[in-house]
Amino acid sequence: MEAIISFLGDNIEMVYIVILSIFVGMEVISKVPAVLHTPLMSGANAIHGVVIVGAIIVMGHADSRDYLSLTLGFIAVVLGTLNVVGGFVVTDRMLEMFKKKK
Repeated sequence: MEAIISFLGDNIEMVYIVILSIFVGMEVISKVPAVLHTPLMSGANAIHGVVIVGAIIVMGHADSRDYLSLTLGFIAVVLGTLNVVGGFVVTDRMLEMFKKKK
């Protein structure tokens, strides 16, 4: 628990940026019409591969005894992979809806 509090204390600027980006994201998404919401979100989910690459880089530079960084990196890779796969599945499902029926 002390490691988490210490990590948050050392990176408080990043915590502020994450909180601000959450509020900005919620405001932007609330302004998007419902018709465009699903295509935009599926595309954004597919782009989420950047998170996977970043998490892998962070895990590669982390010390082997730094379990907090390794655990957070692993969680980021798993959640990013789920998001990317979900984005591709939703995009594929939407494209199937626009195909002509035989």
